[in-house]
Amino acid sequence: GKEVVIANAIIAILTIGGQQLFSFFTFSCPCHVGQNLIYGLAFLGVPALILLIVGYALNNQTWRLVMGKSSHFERETSSNWLLKCKLLCFVLCSITGRALVAPVTWLAVTLINGSYYICAVSEYVPMHYYGAAPNVTASERSRILAAFPCRQLVPPELSRARDEVILLLRYQSQVAGWLLIAVVVITVFLSYCLASCFSPLSFLHFRYWNSYVHNEQELFDEATEQHSRLYAMQNVRKFFGFVPGSESVKEIRIPSLREWQAISGLAFLKRVDKEHYDYSLLHDWALKERASGKYLRIDEDP
Repeated sequence: GKEVVIANAIIAILTIGGQQLFSFFTFSCPCHVGQNLIYGLAFLGVPALILLIVGYALNNQTWRLVMGKSSHFERETSSNWLLKCKLLCFVLCSITGRALVAPVTWLAVTLINGSYYICAVSEYVPMHYYGAAPNVTASERSRILAAFPCRQLVPPELSRARDEVILLLRYQSQVAGWLLIAVVVITVFLSYCLASCFSPLSFLHFRYWNSYVHNEQELFDEATEQHSRLYAMQNVRKFFGFVPGSESVKEIRIPSLREWQAISGLAFLKRVDKEHYDYSLLHDWALKERASGKYLRIDEDP
């Protein structure tokens, strides 16, 4: 839908901006044999991995999939099992597609920029192709190539060779970046085409279903907010003796020290029976205790 496209575009734009800031303030190639590759790959892969994990964690479908449980009243048949497998694969693909937006954007932008790739593989370029320093040992050649990303460390007689190597590596990096973008775009397009071809719904029916699911979720969230507020209000009224926001409060309840202690502290979700839970200490107190105790009348006139 349009909302998904807009959300993915915002994520991509934020990732591009973050990558530029990250490169400007933190990236500095060590220009040392054996360290360039680790440093460059770390800046390429680690942020992408972190963005992938964050993408999974921020998707509500991930937690719905993890926390969802099948109904005990539903008989497990081969057709139900096959349908669940199809649904699981579809949801996993959907979640993964959304989670890959930021890391793929990061990889594509960093490859097009070329700085990380140049740092990582500079020491592995066949330098003899450029006719520079032909009579040095292999270790010395690697040391010279590793220093190429840092212009100030390169001797003047190797400046031309250094420029040619940097141009070659930047070309390779940018080609890899554009190829990655092309592969992702083609994959997404073909995935949408295949999903549409195998969908049992027509185009307009699919739009209706999408609208229904969206409206149902909005209404459910509104009902959840109102229901939980009304339920919590009953427990708060039992503890304090009045409804918050009421304009005609005639008396208030004075909780005892034992009651204050009962609702204070840390608490986990507590199971009451097979079907119900206590959500908080105040909820647990309201279900167990009677609303007796000391009440204080409030004069209506000041």
